[in-house]
Amino acid sequence: MPGLNTLVNYERKWLADDMRAALSVAAVALPVAIAYAQLTGVNAAVGLYSCVLPMLVYALFGTSKQLIVGPDAATCAVIAAVVTPLAAGDSVKHWQLVMTMTAMTGFWCLIASRFKLGVLADFLSKPILMGLLNGVAITIIVGQFSKIFGFTFDERYLLERLGGVPTYLAKTHIPTLLMAILTVGVYFGMKRLKPSWPSSMFAIAFGAILVWVFNLEQFDVKTIGSVAGGLPLFQTPEFSVGIIRELVMPALNLAVVSFVSMMLTARSFAAKNGYDIDADKEFRALGFANIASALSQGFAVSGADSRTAVNDANGGKTQLVSIVAAAIIAVIAIYLTAPLEFIPSAALGVVLVIASVHLLDLKAVWQLRLRDRQAFYLALTTLFAVLFIGVIPGITLAVLLGLFQFIRTVMRPTDQVLGVDSKGIIRSLDSSDKAKPVPGIFIYRFNSPLTYFNSGYFKRRLLEQYAKQKGDINCIIIDAVPCFTHLDLSVMAMLADVDSLFKKRGIRLELAGRKRQLLSWFEQTGMKSGDSGIYIRSDLYLALKMNQSKQAADDAIQAQTEEHDTVQLEQKQQVLTHSQI
Repeated sequence: MPGLNTLVNYERKWLADDMRAALSVAAVALPVAIAYAQLTGVNAAVGLYSCVLPMLVYALFGTSKQLIVGPDAATCAVIAAVVTPLAAGDSVKHWQLVMTMTAMTGFWCLIASRFKLGVLADFLSKPILMGLLNGVAITIIVGQFSKIFGFTFDERYLLERLGGVPTYLAKTHIPTLLMAILTVGVYFGMKRLKPSWPSSMFAIAFGAILVWVFNLEQFDVKTIGSVAGGLPLFQTPEFSVGIIRELVMPALNLAVVSFVSMMLTARSFAAKNGYDIDADKEFRALGFANIASALSQGFAVSGADSRTAVNDANGGKTQLVSIVAAAIIAVIAIYLTAPLEFIPSAALGVVLVIASVHLLDLKAVWQLRLRDRQAFYLALTTLFAVLFIGVIPGITLAVLLGLFQFIRTVMRPTDQVLGVDSKGIIRSLDSSDKAKPVPGIFIYRFNSPLTYFNSGYFKRRLLEQYAKQKGDINCIIIDAVPCFTHLDLSVMAMLADVDSLFKKRGIRLELAGRKRQLLSWFEQTGMKSGDSGIYIRSDLYLALKMNQSKQAADDAIQAQTEEHDTVQLEQKQQVLTHSQI
């Protein structure tokens, strides 16, 4: 429990900042939790439950001092997309499926942590994640228009909903739209007058007060209805076990996306405050937080970037912020839920749209077109996948794109031909002409680990680069450090084939680097090294030095041979001259 260690060594001077940050986090988290509960399709109290135990658990198991976990727009959109069709309108079944999927997400995180898969934080590249979050944000915004304008969508997918916009706008409920406009006005008014105050909370409170004072329900202004407060009670599942099968892969997708999103937030604030975080421990902390949320009848949580930013802006120093904020929300969830039933759905829709707009960054996606066209296409493909085929298929495609991007990089990596500059330093040969090729020697580097599926490409590129060399080549040196990272029988067979090919041309093959490791592999596979096989050197400089020494020795022998031949020829000519005389 890394967080427990921080709390045990807590310094009193941090207390004032942590308490101020905790109050601010609680004020922001309350309206957002209620809004995300509506997005997920469950009672508002469930959103509050999702803030309490998960925040306490993360405070103990997390390695980030600023990160606040809680409901997140992307995770809630994913859960709603998966669970809604399975529940078929049954609210109790819907809630229980949400909890089940949350628990499964937590278990996937624990499994990933056990196998030290924290590297998945780098699995979804930034462009793919940008496309994913933008797609989810647009999906949420369009979905909330029904609450803002007071109608109900008949279609499930975005394209169909957009196609019916004229028809839906004709069904606009004016009192509901006016409530939404008032909420927007209060929100931005508070942002302008008191930027440090929780604008979302005041906007929702203003709407609730209007509903209560003027009894706006008589004008069909919809509210969230009664909120079942009190302590969460465990429920026996009321769905068939077979349905769980439908949740396995979506829960895995959710675990990956939640973790990657959380790590982006955690790392950015850790870098800002000058400390490091452990990715594997963060995976475990996220797993425990989601299991805790499921046990307390809540839904999936992730790193909340907006609440983390509020925490950092108010000077939060430790995870005591999460503990105090969780305690405040717990008191409200247990004892003070009665006023929540007056909150208008339109106000919550506005809050969700504003939160989703913060996720939206289409300008950054467009800028990728100028900086990295391949990254731009990846982001755009993910974005359109989420919009056109749905959130879950879009996330699955995003994960597959990340995998394919990695495989493509490994299968078709860059390579370099190396030379020596005027100072004797080995560097790449390029248009700058700072390095020159070594006469008679061809030095090659392959920038990826060699394995069975790229060994053929390695051989092809090596022969192509060799064919471009000018002059006679006596020796080929391969930089073994970047490419010979693990033993692969296919690679060793390919290497023996390449050695045989070059020997027929009178060219010596050498490997530079990882000498002890390579000698061990050669012994295991029965390959020969040294004079009868492939030479293995400790590093590139030693290989180059040995070859230059050998070349010098060969030149000396050649010179002696030529001198000896010259002397013999002169002697023969003298003998011939005497015989003629």
